[in-house]
Amino acid sequence: MTAETVNDRIKRVRKELNLSQKAFCKGILLSPGHYAEIELNNRAVNERIIKLVSTIYRVNEGFLRTGEGGIFDEQPDQKLRQMISIFQGLPEDYKDYILQQIEELKKLHKKTGAK
Repeated sequence: MTAETVNDRIKRVRKELNLSQKAFCKGILLSPGHYAEIELNNRAVNERIIKLVSTIYRVNEGFLRTGEGGIFDEQPDQKLRQMISIFQGLPEDYKDYILQQIEELKKLHKKTGAK
């Protein structure tokens, strides 16, 4: 049996979140082709990708790097689970729109310094 790679662990995170490759890679700002190569273990995972997965999806960075500890820093809360469930049932163009709106909200939040 081969040891689990960081690539394998990222794929586990995506599956645990019940996200398609397309939705997951949009969240971490990667092209679908680039992300598919990660899941196939054909492309190395760099520091930027580890940080993005950890931050965006609240994943335990230690788990990504070594496989030790729980997958998530904390279990996804009920609102996040509800959002994921609703998101999965939407047509792709709606998903794209929602992701664009989330990005705009992040920018606004950063600009205003709101908590």
